[in-house]
Amino acid sequence: MELILKKDVEKLGFKDDVVSVKPGYGRNFLIPQGAAVLATPSARKVLEETLKQRSYKEKKQIDEAKAQAAKLQGIEITLTAKAGAGDKIYGSVTDADLAAALSKEGVDIDKKYISIAGGNIKRLGQYEATLRFHREVVTNYSFEVVAEAQA
Repeated sequence: MELILKKDVEKLGFKDDVVSVKPGYGRNFLIPQGAAVLATPSARKVLEETLKQRSYKEKKQIDEAKAQAAKLQGIEITLTAKAGAGDKIYGSVTDADLAAALSKEGVDIDKKYISIAGGNIKRLGQYEATLRFHREVVTNYSFEVVAEAQA
């Protein structure tokens, strides 16, 4: 079953992509949720026209996203967390914590566009995250989690 996505769907595609999915997934989940429509010939023509009109705006968005990604080059982020014995930390460090630290440095990115390898961080050390500023601008970023200084 071929569908045109109306919004980004995790691990499937981005808005306005034509994707092929199993009929049950499309009919029972994507279409009722408003995330997709059937890829009929008329819907494909409308999509084609929309993509033509959007191409200029898209170029400007890509340039802005590349500028945001370029800001990351000189920024070193070190997140602090309360740590117990060894290198285990209390709680965890999440993509929301990284998003907050980046926004303090002047790089605004929503936490849903940050993907930390392995999910939540539960130990001290050096980690890698994937930041998606735009569908075509994806950057890997290294940061460190250190123990909070004991008072």
